[in-house]
Amino acid sequence: MRAVVVEQWGGPENLVEREVERPEPGLGEVLVRVHAAGVNPVDWKTRVSGGLIEWGAVPAVGWDVSGTVEAVGPGVGILRPGDEVFGMPLFPRQAGAYAEYVVAPARHLAPKPASLTHVEAAALPLAALTAWQALVDAADVRPGERVLVHAAAGGVGHLAVQIAKARGAYVIGTASAGKHDLVRELGADEVVDYRETPFEDVVSEVDVVLDGIGGETAERSLKVLRDGGRLITLPGPDDVPAARDGVRASWVLVEPDHLGLREIAALVERGLLRPVVEAVVPLAEAAKAHTLGEQGRTTGKIVLSVV
Repeated sequence: MRAVVVEQWGGPENLVEREVERPEPGLGEVLVRVHAAGVNPVDWKTRVSGGLIEWGAVPAVGWDVSGTVEAVGPGVGILRPGDEVFGMPLFPRQAGAYAEYVVAPARHLAPKPASLTHVEAAALPLAALTAWQALVDAADVRPGERVLVHAAAGGVGHLAVQIAKARGAYVIGTASAGKHDLVRELGADEVVDYRETPFEDVVSEVDVVLDGIGGETAERSLKVLRDGGRLITLPGPDDVPAARDGVRASWVLVEPDHLGLREIAALVERGLLRPVVEAVVPLAEAAKAHTLGEQGRTTGKIVLSVV
């Protein structure tokens, strides 16, 4: 099968398409024919140095997949050949989603939302699960609460705005001026141009902050939280600031989550969640997709077309 692998750690030019052996599903696993693969910042961060990912014999890349079940291994009862599925298998272990086929534990996948194409569905798993696990599992956002989403037009951010809104929250987003219309269209009640105005000067009494930036943004976010507020940061544990009295700060690392995927799919089918796909790039041009993503200006997601 065709797969994109990392020939050596470093720049995007080290992503190359190769013919590799097609995997076979084992106990509790399924083989998925990949139609599209989502591209995420963790993909290029691990491409540079390998990161903390547990790599296999072939350093294949990617986690987000949408495709069709080709075969099932022994013990699988929830999926069958021909089922359309999406998911984020194995994270943070290697999955190798930039390929024609991927093997995944059956419960790391869920039925693809029928209203989405495979390209759209591949844009969801890692980013949407990150937002879901941060806002729902960690922060337990309630109706009427005020939620501040940083980088509200980005991969995680644009989905977090919609998930928070679906939970009944009052949503504030930070984004550059050119992205304000989109963020409002996705449901934000207020949008702050972080380039023109320090958000802490115009935002206050927030219940939950979702910070996908880290560093000083996380530190400054503590200032806008009311007593009992929760700061959830995503870049890493080193970006969790020392919380002040009355607020809680924590870090979330996304996990494969069959039930979370089903909740996300339900929001899609109810018209409350939609992915924004900025660019679709052929599998063979994965290096181009990484180059585009690393510029840090992507609205929504970049997706690789595999078929």
